[in-house]
Amino acid sequence: MAAGSLLYLDNVSVSFDGFRAINKLSMIIKPGEMRAIIGPNGAGKTTMMDIITGKTRPDEGDVIYQGKVDLTKHDEAAIANMGIGRKFQKPTVFESHSVYDNLLLALKQDRRVFPMLFRLPSKDEQTRIDELLALTRLGDLRETVAGSLSHGQKQWLEIGMLLAQDPQLLLIDEPAAGMTDAETEETAKLLKDIAQTHSVVVVEHDMDFIRSLGVRVTVLHEGSVLAEGSLDQVSANQRVVEVYLGR
Repeated sequence: MAAGSLLYLDNVSVSFDGFRAINKLSMIIKPGEMRAIIGPNGAGKTTMMDIITGKTRPDEGDVIYQGKVDLTKHDEAAIANMGIGRKFQKPTVFESHSVYDNLLLALKQDRRVFPMLFRLPSKDEQTRIDELLALTRLGDLRETVAGSLSHGQKQWLEIGMLLAQDPQLLLIDEPAAGMTDAETEETAKLLKDIAQTHSVVVVEHDMDFIRSLGVRVTVLHEGSVLAEGSLDQVSANQRVVEVYLGR
């Protein structure tokens, strides 16, 4: 089953101090797919992302990337270099640097700050940064200091910095949290644009936001998959209503 998938989780379990955070979790993400992950607090969403990115090692099960790479045998840095990027809920940008410099620092190259800031970017790097500025809706703010951006704009900048690493798979945690309605709407469009060329896994609580993405939804509960399908399909599932939507 791993063949032809971008990410394949099979029978994955992990326990912390006797609590089973992930319980025989199985899921497949296809190349070029965007998937939304929902579920109540404690359902295992963050632990699942920790396992995929190498922060947590599962007690059992397979985590296979690109049909052949066993992610459980690699650390976080190696997995990031393989093309799996993760964006946490709270944006982390270089607050005292411009939007442009943030993207320059994030490009795949010599990552030490001083060599980066004291040389001119190549023509290819310049072109890539321009593309990222346009994609992330920050073209008019390229010289703006990142610390003065709105919360939503910082989220977009961090997504741009993640894309600068050229990942194949992006794991994005609650991108709509704390955003204005207008920013939330624009973020849905941004993720759909990104999904044209990348696989994206979005963990989110905002049902309206997920509906606007129009993608397949996986519902986690007590560390395993409770339901999967369109948002309408999982919303009509009685167990999903009981454990999550009815709360």
